[in-house]
Amino acid sequence: MGLVTQPPRRADDAARDADVMRRIRAGDRGAVDELYERFRRPAYALARRILADDALAEDVLQEVFLSVWRDPASFDRGRGSLSSWLLTVVHHKAVDAVRREESQRRRQTQAEDELVLDAPTATRDVEDDAWTRLVGEQVRTAMGALSQPQREALTLAYYGGYTQREVAALTGTPLGTVKTRMLSGMRRLKQELGGVTGSGSLDSVPSTEESQR
Repeated sequence: MGLVTQPPRRADDAARDADVMRRIRAGDRGAVDELYERFRRPAYALARRILADDALAEDVLQEVFLSVWRDPASFDRGRGSLSSWLLTVVHHKAVDAVRREESQRRRQTQAEDELVLDAPTATRDVEDDAWTRLVGEQVRTAMGALSQPQREALTLAYYGGYTQREVAALTGTPLGTVKTRMLSGMRRLKQELGGVTGSGSLDSVPSTEESQR
């Protein structure tokens, strides 16, 4: 959780922590509100850094503090401070949210692919297939004109179907750098391909917005 700074600890924080958790165990809803006000800033900052999405970060915060209300006994004072425990819970739930988001994206992509495969194929002929193969080959040739980092990022997105966030994780590259490489690579591809159009052209390359999903 390195980049997130925990709230500065005061001498009476341990007593406050014990008191607020005791009140939550007793069913005092106001104690949860108090806990939220104390820790929402660092908790949100951590969730936002992991998810890179404001709405998802807010959802994670709601889930975390709701889980505290439902199961306050999950906090064990003997294993660390309340703030450390809360941020650990935030981290775990944010990572789970990322996995759910990517799993949902993959399921959606798979469903869309199945719809395409199941669509009527009576209108497809040899010329259509030949054109698709030709344009696909031109795209692969144009990829050879890119720099190695650009080609790597676009290959993972175009052929692997990975999002920008996933490409950043796979290559150990900052997300902003991946975005820049993909954008500049797309511009170079358009120059190389010129007027080529069709189902196998750049229309098939994930755009910046699409690759974020």
